[in-house]
Amino acid sequence: MAHLDGSHHVTMSVGSAQEDVDFHVGTLGLRFIKRTVLFDGSTPIYHLYYSNAGGDPSAVLTTFPFRQAGLMGRRGTNQAREVLLAAPSGSLDYWSGRLTERGVEVADAEMLDRRRLLFRHPCGIEYALVGVDDDPRAGWTEGGVPAEYAIHGIHGIGVHVANPENMVEFTTGSLAAKDLVEEGDRVALQVGSAARGGAVELVVNRTDDPGTWRYGEGTIHHFAWNAETLENQDELKFEIEGLGYTDISELKDRKYFKSVYVRSPGGALFELAVTHAEGGWTCDESPKELGSAFQLPEQFEDRRAELLDQLEPIDV
Repeated sequence: MAHLDGSHHVTMSVGSAQEDVDFHVGTLGLRFIKRTVLFDGSTPIYHLYYSNAGGDPSAVLTTFPFRQAGLMGRRGTNQAREVLLAAPSGSLDYWSGRLTERGVEVADAEMLDRRRLLFRHPCGIEYALVGVDDDPRAGWTEGGVPAEYAIHGIHGIGVHVANPENMVEFTTGSLAAKDLVEEGDRVALQVGSAARGGAVELVVNRTDDPGTWRYGEGTIHHFAWNAETLENQDELKFEIEGLGYTDISELKDRKYFKSVYVRSPGGALFELAVTHAEGGWTCDESPKELGSAFQLPEQFEDRRAELLDQLEPIDV
């Protein structure tokens, strides 16, 4: 039977590349694992990857810095809006201090029986550090954050919807979501393993206008689930199409993983991703060298000098 094993990655459109690196590496202490470019379209846009110590599929945040291209997004409803990250439960006081020291405004909250810290990326995207016990994923410790505080990886995604019913039907019927819990304006479900970032939180939002779905600074573009194998991915695609959700793409090769994209009825774009068997992140760099070189897909190699000349220099 087709299944999803928690999350794979989340991809956002952000502001400047250096601002993004400073936030994810300098402030959150994540590991910089890849610098390449957006595969779609002809405009050169960075694609930057961050993760935990092991580069686990359920711990990867990727970004497209769109400020240089001048393309802005609009946060709203019918859109994925909240990046939820898992951190050790006992680390949140540390994180509150660290974020505040670095000029990030932080709010303390209790949701779904867990403490969390609410803050924003410099471009405005909403983040939450969720206190989690017994997470087996190892945080990155070479970025200045001690092991007992380091971020494990993705906890899940928050999707703002005008009405949650269609999304509950989609996630339970197509993604095998379970363990539905309601609290205030939030409906929480679990897709695959909790230890692999499978939380889906549907936030009822009837005040904001619909958000943009295209690329644009300040918005989440898509959230990816780990389909594990190509055979399982195919089966999932056929099942989703068979239920009538036909706004779904053909297979796309993203060099490090292969992907199918589906637009959910709540507006959020979801991806079913399978890491390449030929090494994944390490297909073009050794584990120790991840993120050190500018990587390009074969179709762009003859434009390497041109692309580098057009892209904002970054210092990691």
